[in-house]
Amino acid sequence: MPQDMPPSGGYEPVQYRRNLPVRGFRPAYYLVAVGAIMTYGFWRVGQGIREQNELAREKMWSRIYLIPLLQAEEDRDLVRRTLASQTMEKELLGAETKVYHSDRFVRPTYAVTPANVTK
Repeated sequence: MPQDMPPSGGYEPVQYRRNLPVRGFRPAYYLVAVGAIMTYGFWRVGQGIREQNELAREKMWSRIYLIPLLQAEEDRDLVRRTLASQTMEKELLGAETKVYHSDRFVRPTYAVTPANVTK
């Protein structure tokens, strides 16, 4: 029996690769797009941080500028309380009494107490 031989001219090439159309862009384009979006995002975050720092600085300086006004208000309240206390002492005791043995002003310390305390 004769041996089977390939046809003259050889067999046809075997198609092992799929010829599908390329979909989408090249991966390098995707990388560039993602990099551009991230760069824009980080730039906006930096702007936001800079804005927050500026607002915090403005808030700090506005509070610093308000300190003399608040101190003057507290001093006026202290003078009003001191005069009211001296007037009340004079009404209750009939004479003005001194707690300290000098004329130097000593800042009083007022404790915060509830207005209506019933015991």
